[in-house]
Amino acid sequence: MLRKLFVVLFASFALISNVFAVVDLNSATQQQLEAVKGIGPTKAKAIVEYRSKNGAFKTPEDIMKIPGIKQGVYNKIKPEISVGGKLAAPAPGKTPVTTAKK
Repeated sequence: MLRKLFVVLFASFALISNVFAVVDLNSATQQQLEAVKGIGPTKAKAIVEYRSKNGAFKTPEDIMKIPGIKQGVYNKIKPEISVGGKLAAPAPGKTPVTTAKK
């Protein structure tokens, strides 16, 4: 009984942690990028290709250099992306929420 409870709790924790994970634009795979709501296979592939041609993203805002990712998309995905652990700047008056490990 206790083992069953442990398995259920562990599975729940794993699922929840994936939902709130922050994706690093410089190290994420195409599949990890696709997990960000608003980034599909085409944009994820473009991000990986951009990174290989131009080097690392310097700021989260640099994602707007990708075709199809403009201010509106960026505003939706910025809580879910980072660059080397650096999160996107929050909206004025907001405090960023981070799940990144230090």
